[in-house]
Amino acid sequence: MSKTTIQYNGWQEVKLGDVVKSNQRSIDKYYSHKVIQYLDTGSVTEGRIESFQVFNLSKAPSRAKRLVKHTDIVYSTVRPIQRHYGFIKNPEENLVVSTGFSVIETDTTKAIPKFIYLLLTSKDVVEEFDTIAEGATSAYPSLRPSDIENLQILLPPLPEQKAIAEVLSSLDDKIDLLHRQNKTLEDMSQALFRKWFVEEAKEDWEEKPLDKIANYLNGLACQKFPAKNEIEKLPVLKIKELNGGISDNSDWVTSEVNEKYLVELGDVIFSWSGSLVLKIWDGPNCVLNQHLFKVTSEDYPKWFYYFWTKFYLEKFIGIADSKATTMGHIKRGDLSSSMVLIPTNENLKAMSKTMTPKMDKIVSNLKQIRTLENLRDTLLPKLMSGEVRVKDLIIQL
Repeated sequence: MSKTTIQYNGWQEVKLGDVVKSNQRSIDKYYSHKVIQYLDTGSVTEGRIESFQVFNLSKAPSRAKRLVKHTDIVYSTVRPIQRHYGFIKNPEENLVVSTGFSVIETDTTKAIPKFIYLLLTSKDVVEEFDTIAEGATSAYPSLRPSDIENLQILLPPLPEQKAIAEVLSSLDDKIDLLHRQNKTLEDMSQALFRKWFVEEAKEDWEEKPLDKIANYLNGLACQKFPAKNEIEKLPVLKIKELNGGISDNSDWVTSEVNEKYLVELGDVIFSWSGSLVLKIWDGPNCVLNQHLFKVTSEDYPKWFYYFWTKFYLEKFIGIADSKATTMGHIKRGDLSSSMVLIPTNENLKAMSKTMTPKMDKIVSNLKQIRTLENLRDTLLPKLMSGEVRVKDLIIQL
């Protein structure tokens, strides 16, 4: 970390490898479990584990090799900007993780594991790792364990590490709670949608193509709109940013583009090429790049076109995967061939009374999450560098 720092007694500049070890344990011939719980890199993002898979060991993926224990850090070495990392708490004895992770074990006589996790997942470090990964000679952006261990860090005494970890973890806990609320709200909404339009759909409801209930606006070739100065500019939303968020490595363009291409928090974005993803945008204002649709409608509520697009997402992914190209994609014709059931105006209004407040709450929570993340991301480098001390922060609060 090449930032200017203010050092105090007991703070030391060290290599991360001086206080951690990587990939210390793997499945061997003495491994006793016949059934494993498996964590792949795509199943954890920013510390939130979506799911585990269960396999008979003999039929597990070839990458299911690494073993973890309590307070280990799992950090995906592929495309670090996508933030597939997590902090392991009280794992099952048969938990195995992918070799796509670097499993980082902290020497607790020198460092607090949660402090190291917060440092490794900070915006500055993630972007530093992303720059290293982009320069790799492999077929895709990736890190080596040595890249992680060679990171230069400023290490405070253990009591200060513990205090920093507690302050920042309290913010992370609030962020995690809001994310879990949103997952619950989306799961409830998804269940209602399925009940209304799959299980209890009316035979006399009209049908329309997906692209007739909403406008799927493709983005700009943003390289044609370079920023004119350092003030009137906005970041570009590409597939990479949709997955990993806006960063210092993102491209920037002039803010003087047609306003229909501007993306704000709460907009529905659908990547139709490469990695097909449907997302309610949760980042800063930005400009829509090509290969992404901004989905809007003048006739139907957001929940309606969001969940109908999500309903067909698996189909669209299958179409994209079948393309004999390096970057799978769908065409507008695939939207046109995907039919949507249109309830009566009375039915739609009744449904919206239930669904719209849930969607509004999801967007409201995303705004709170962004505020808390900005606070955390502002405090984290200041606390890590010693510019702000925990005791001073508590007095100010």
